[in-house]
Amino acid sequence: MNWKFNLKRTTRDGAPKRSKKREWLNAIVFAVVVSTLIRGLLFSAYAIPSASMEGTLLTGDYLFVSKITYGPRTPFTPFSNPFLEPTITKYHIKTYWDGIQLPYFRLPGFARIKRGDIVIFNKPEEADLSKSTPVDERTNLIKRCQALPGDLLEIRNSQVYINGKAAVNMPEAQSSYIVETDGNSINPTLFDDLKIQVLSQRDQQTFMMFIPTSSLKTLRSFSFIKKVAPYTQPAGDFDPEIFPHSGKFPWNLDNYGPLVIPAKGMPMPLNDSTMVLYRRAIEVYENNKVEIKSGEVYINGVKSKEYTFKLDYYWMMGDSRHNSLDSRYWGYVPEDHVVGKALITWMSLDPKQSLLSAIRWERIFKPIK
Repeated sequence: MNWKFNLKRTTRDGAPKRSKKREWLNAIVFAVVVSTLIRGLLFSAYAIPSASMEGTLLTGDYLFVSKITYGPRTPFTPFSNPFLEPTITKYHIKTYWDGIQLPYFRLPGFARIKRGDIVIFNKPEEADLSKSTPVDERTNLIKRCQALPGDLLEIRNSQVYINGKAAVNMPEAQSSYIVETDGNSINPTLFDDLKIQVLSQRDQQTFMMFIPTSSLKTLRSFSFIKKVAPYTQPAGDFDPEIFPHSGKFPWNLDNYGPLVIPAKGMPMPLNDSTMVLYRRAIEVYENNKVEIKSGEVYINGVKSKEYTFKLDYYWMMGDSRHNSLDSRYWGYVPEDHVVGKALITWMSLDPKQSLLSAIRWERIFKPIK
């Protein structure tokens, strides 16, 4: 028997051939879907807009942020444009629709937040009910984690203490100092080289300056420098802008606490003091109705002597201690506000320089610590 096989590929003359426009459309849709998944669940870019982390991170730094390190957070607002800011133009036009809001859910990650991590998170201050901005559409901030859930935090004369032990200060961290000189003029390039920022001049000899920790020894070594002393607000000097904004706790930027950071599953007795410190977490972040009637606390209409937290919370602060709006102003950061971990500076542009000399070459692809 003579077997013959036709090995030639047959063609389907009747199959419609896709047009170039259709192929381009498919390619664009595919690219948008893939980039949305990457940006939403894996990595995203972030630009440093302010000097709150000055020294460690500079204004004009562009970062890669890992969302998978702590676990990708699924969207609260499924209908939004991931490539635009939440609001655009001077008219604050929304780029999202908040008619549908999904509950908080986070996929498993590779690590938990550690003290010292530089974290991107949504601004808790925008959680106020009057603003009603969805969590994932709130402003992104970047700070260093100082305290974890359950930690006891205290600040004494600008030094952070966690569970009674002094926290490590970053070498490039900045704080305010009173600097006395011999009265002679100082070459401004000296301050640029040491990354020192002059805030004000009190008289011919006395200045207020932001100075990185790493530059203190060098500055003190110059013969024209007579004195360099830290500037701190004294303990008991109440600052109403500081959380919890109550004279019951007369705290300020440099002398704060002690304060226990709430942790998931932690029971908290409810009294006059704890309600000042934790009412915002119970009411705003954990979505409970809180009322105080005749000195008694009612949560969702039920008289309560104790509350058990549903979320973990973190304490975030900028490395530029006197130039940072951080947890000292608006309190702890709920876990559902955490976006990701800053990994690497992929580009850095000095906004004070011209285009040709703006690139800070030494910072390109620099790991963030």
